[in-house]
Amino acid sequence: MRLRTLIAATTTTLFAAAPVAAQDHSDWPENFTLGTASQGGTYFAYGSGWANFVSENLDISGGAEITGGPMQNMALVQTGDVKFGLTTMGPARASRQGNSPLAPGMKMENVCAMFPMYQTPFSVTALAASGIESIDDIPDGAKIGFGPAGSTSDTYFPKMMETLGVDFERQNGSWSDLGTQLQDGLIDVVAFAAGIPVPAISQLEVQTGVNIISFTDEERQKVTNKFPVSEFTIPKDTYQSLESGSEVVSMWNFSIANCDVPDSLVYEMTKLTMENNDRMVSIHKAAQSTIPENVDKNTALPWHPGAARWFRENGYEIPDSRIQ
Repeated sequence: MRLRTLIAATTTTLFAAAPVAAQDHSDWPENFTLGTASQGGTYFAYGSGWANFVSENLDISGGAEITGGPMQNMALVQTGDVKFGLTTMGPARASRQGNSPLAPGMKMENVCAMFPMYQTPFSVTALAASGIESIDDIPDGAKIGFGPAGSTSDTYFPKMMETLGVDFERQNGSWSDLGTQLQDGLIDVVAFAAGIPVPAISQLEVQTGVNIISFTDEERQKVTNKFPVSEFTIPKDTYQSLESGSEVVSMWNFSIANCDVPDSLVYEMTKLTMENNDRMVSIHKAAQSTIPENVDKNTALPWHPGAARWFRENGYEIPDSRIQ
């Protein structure tokens, strides 16, 4: 049974886009569901807030559904079980190529990009009391939490750790559960791949001392050479535990829609999101990167025609060959 968090459109916002009530909504669904990820992670916080924002402004009720994250969201959007979702470029590319572990051989070609979200840093966190201050410090056989099974973190981080010579016991769970397990000493490390600040880390560092571990230059080079990630610095002011920026790697996130969703609905959703960044940042700080200038970070998915129309109208180039 699905666990849904339905968010009613019951309030009024000062950030409304151009009125849409007078437009033809006859082909719009009565409501929509957005696939996010586990509670305690950025996807759920960002996605719940975005669904509420859309509901407030576009006269359509929406909700955020707890899922296994980017890989599962690709499958749910492909099949139409949910019409919208959040994903990262690595799982998106693998899913389109038929390499999803959730549906081997199924080429998920009816999933379209809507707008850029933010970069997902891959970061490692341990309790300060553990003495683990670097990846080299992680002891052989350490229990490492990699997030929900099938998530971006679970798909890529174990392979990254193997590339860096770490011997570990793999653990899965929601980010909030893994944070609790780390605090209780049931696991040694959590390998987070989520937009920053990660709610579970922010909560942890209020309750206990944590080490947010950077990659060395050599470690970052090994990882970027082998995986679809790039270098990234977690700013010092992201967490109170950081004394300086944390050097890690990251992967881009995009919102997605089933390609059969009406163009006019996707156009209005994209317009609302791209033209109200202050409101998006109030939902989650990671949305500072939810801006149209990052349209070129989509390297894996075709564009939904409704989204492409907004970007083109506002001077951003999207070739015809990239539109579904």
